Amino acid sequence: MKRPTRLPPLLALLALPALAIATSAPAAEDTVTAAAAATEAPAAFDNKTNGFLPQGTFDADRAIFEEEEGIADGLGPIFNHTSCRNCHLNPVSGGPSQVFELRAGHFDGTNFIPHPGGDLIQENAINAAIQERVLEGNEVRTFRTSTNILGDGFVEAVTNETLLAIRSAQPSSVRGTALQVDMFEAPGKTRVGRFGWKDQHASLLSFSATAYLAEMGITSPFQPHELTSAGRSVAAFDSVPDPEDDGEDVDAFAAFMRATKAPPPDATLAATADAINGRKRFSDIGCAVCHVASIVTSPVGNVINGGTFTVPAPLANKTIHPYSDFLLHNVGTGDGIVQTTALPDTLPQFTRNIMRTAPLWGVRTHTRLIHDGRAFTFNEAILDHAGQATDAVNRYRALSAAQKREIVRFLESL
Repeated sequence: MKRPTRLPPLLALLALPALAIATSAPAAEDTVTAAAAATEAPAAFDNKTNGFLPQGTFDADRAIFEEEEGIADGLGPIFNHTSCRNCHLNPVSGGPSQVFELRAGHFDGTNFIPHPGGDLIQENAINAAIQERVLEGNEVRTFRTSTNILGDGFVEAVTNETLLAIRSAQPSSVRGTALQVDMFEAPGKTRVGRFGWKDQHASLLSFSATAYLAEMGITSPFQPHELTSAGRSVAAFDSVPDPEDDGEDVDAFAAFMRATKAPPPDATLAATADAINGRKRFSDIGCAVCHVASIVTSPVGNVINGGTFTVPAPLANKTIHPYSDFLLHNVGTGDGIVQTTALPDTLPQFTRNIMRTAPLWGVRTHTRLIHDGRAFTFNEAILDHAGQATDAVNRYRALSAAQKREIVRFLESL
């Protein structure tokens, strides 16, 4: 498939930095213009560009996102799926899915020790001899649902300062954790993480390169080395020279995500009295402290991602409604995993039982809830919260049945 040309090519950004993580405030991002009045970000499930790319280029990048990879393309030798779309498809390319990945490791009472070969257990292999499975002694196990990536270009365009201001405004008992993480394209520079269940990525290029390797086994200039099968080399089964992608696919994935529209609410349902009342109750009981309703993206021309990306007008000064603070919290649903797979270094041990606040935009397209899909109804998902969410859950429990139904109707409108 012919790839669209765009600048700067990923190959020009080739570098493999170590992952830097901290909880202190990062350096301010370079705001080059004053913020204009914010406008609503475009939101729709329509496979149309948000304006970041021309529609033709967007369609070409979406085709790459949807493309089925084969062994000749570098698929595997161990992998989860054969296309990005397989995990991000409901109701359009880029949405979530009910596809799960498996992670495992061992907790020695103090530290999490990843499964040999990394905490991610790939479900498939191009040869049965290297099929992964959970080895004895790795009792920490969890499933992870695929996340929505629609509207993530707007999320990337939110400044560090905005996320840290949200954090600072939260009561100390529910204050989130902000991780500063390195980006593959900007060695030595850090930014507040916001992508992935553990906030392990701050840029869509880094996110794309990691997913290409971890989920499809395809190497790139940012991730040039194959994973192992439970610690065993797969070199004997790998016939395609590394890197298997020259960087164009990873670049296309990031551009596609940057050009997607945000998940829209169900306007008809959102306008009902129950949903309107439910939205207010959702805020009143404290859920909106973490599930933040509205965030404004960076001013136009702001330089982010360690100086590698300038926020253009289609992504700038946009109000989004993600219902997330994109911070890490302990709300009793942590899975005990400290991620390692396809990252340049492990996340810190304190991330073991904290998770990113799940963005609720588009949540009506999910049939299973919580990061591992354990909840099947919104009521179950709410009651499953604990930890920093205990007070909010107790307030929810104290509501009448009719008032709880109003909150559920609100969530069904998102």
